[in-house]
Amino acid sequence: MEAVTGIGTDLDLRTTLQQIVDTAAVLTGAHDASLDVADPERGGVAERFTATAGGAGQRPLPAGGLSTPADAPQAGPEPLRIPIRVDTEMFGDLRLTPRDGDAFTEEDLALLQVLAAQAGIAIGNARLHETARQRERWIEGAAAVTNALLTGESADDALMTVAEQARDLADAAAGVVLQPTEEGGMEIVTASTLDDPRDIVGTTIRPGSPVLAQLLGGEPVFIDDSATDPRMTTPVRSRFGPSMMLPLQSGGRLIGTLALPRRRGGRPYTGLERLLATQFASHAALALVLADARHNREQLAVYEDRDRIARDLHDLVVQRLFATEMMLESTRRRAEAGATDRLLSQAVDELDSTIQEVRTTIFALQQPPADAPATFRGQVLRETRGAAVPLGVLPSVHFSGAVDTLVQEPVDRELLATLRGALAAAHRRSDVSSVDVHVDATVRLPDGRQGVRLTVTDDGLDDEGTRGTTLTWHHPL
Repeated sequence: MEAVTGIGTDLDLRTTLQQIVDTAAVLTGAHDASLDVADPERGGVAERFTATAGGAGQRPLPAGGLSTPADAPQAGPEPLRIPIRVDTEMFGDLRLTPRDGDAFTEEDLALLQVLAAQAGIAIGNARLHETARQRERWIEGAAAVTNALLTGESADDALMTVAEQARDLADAAAGVVLQPTEEGGMEIVTASTLDDPRDIVGTTIRPGSPVLAQLLGGEPVFIDDSATDPRMTTPVRSRFGPSMMLPLQSGGRLIGTLALPRRRGGRPYTGLERLLATQFASHAALALVLADARHNREQLAVYEDRDRIARDLHDLVVQRLFATEMMLESTRRRAEAGATDRLLSQAVDELDSTIQEVRTTIFALQQPPADAPATFRGQVLRETRGAAVPLGVLPSVHFSGAVDTLVQEPVDRELLATLRGALAAAHRRSDVSSVDVHVDATVRLPDGRQGVRLTVTDDGLDDEGTRGTTLTWHHPL
């Protein structure tokens, strides 16, 4: 009763199987015991768990089984064989060899039959728990890949993320991503291994390889032993055993192939592992496509921003330069009229204003369109650009001094709040055709301290019909 109730207390499947073998050997006083786990997909024995006088152990067996002393005819007392079933499925055989000169009794057989029945229940529970845990791990891994890819990783980093996560989840020796080459083959572009992967990256499957047509066609390929499978032609195949090669494909687009080889002689992949890995590859491919689309949108936003700045340069800068040119031409013609000094001074002021506009545009180009402005200058430009739609005009912005260095918290927050209020007030006035914003970090306050001054001027009409309003705000630095 203690033996029967003790089986299944651990939900780990391999621990449960080893416990069954150990318990059977102790109950019957057998010389040795073994549990051969059947491989329903390939036939033969998938794994063998043993308990002998020298100790217990477990080892995987190749597909199709293996001829060992446990399978060969035994001299002396006949070994006892008890089948273990999980529900109606044949799970494996429990075999026990009696000690020399002894034989198993009817009581031993009855004990083992009760043990086998309980073992089937315990194995079923452990398999359900293991299946649930495997699914949970693969789902968590797929979610981690999606989160990582959508945070803006580069293309190479994205592929490495997929390879690393898949290798860990599949308990593989390597996670490898292959992509099609211009010659019609496939090349390993990313590899995640416990060792140095440099001798793997760059390996190519040449055109004409038997496995290539399946990979380029987006079909999964499952291999029992990479070292001996004739479809495998790469020079690194000799170090690997069971392998899965899964398409990274989404919406008919083949991004590449995810390969997950295990060490030579490693445990074959189960049907559940193949299914979960295939689902992971599909999910990872979709995440890669979404990440690529996100990158393309960001690039498009950059190009659109460049177009906008080009229009601003044309509207604000080129026209002003043209007007200055006409003014200087007029000055030349009126040189004898006595108004030369005034016109030249006005021309110089216009050129200085133009330089400020060009400088402001350059700083706008340096600000990534998809991110929040990182500098104070960028924050001011964002506020003025945001006010352009309700105002119907893009405010002209000028900076004097090293505003990014000098204007720090909390002064920057107060200045931005004042700027928002001034732009909102300008919006409430009618017939606004120009708004000028000037941030000057070179002023001296009446008490002698260095300060910053914000000046916002517009040409709108207020409620009393007065045209033109100027707001001035200053603060010590």
